[in-house]
Amino acid sequence: KTPKGYLMRSYRNMQSRVEGIQKKGSWYGKELLPREDFYAWALNDPTFKLLFSFYESSGYERKLAPSPDRIDSSKGYTLDNMRWVTHSVNSALTSRSNKRLAA
Repeated sequence: KTPKGYLMRSYRNMQSRVEGIQKKGSWYGKELLPREDFYAWALNDPTFKLLFSFYESSGYERKLAPSPDRIDSSKGYTLDNMRWVTHSVNSALTSRSNKRLAA
């Protein structure tokens, strides 16, 4: 479980969402930055490094895993629209967003 291996899986997940391989959600059909740009961004981002360190120290607890969050869910996975949060924070943000859409 290395940062690079983790990022490979994260990118594949983003790609699956955008391409509709996973269920179609707000990310379907949106822009996806190139793989190498994602890796470079993440590996140089202090928040990713910190979150990955906490994730590693926890014994890889899923809720503490770094998760790329789209700041504006109407936009795609682009450098100006992404930040790192924990998996639990990203899930909570998604849950709140889905409740607003249902209202």
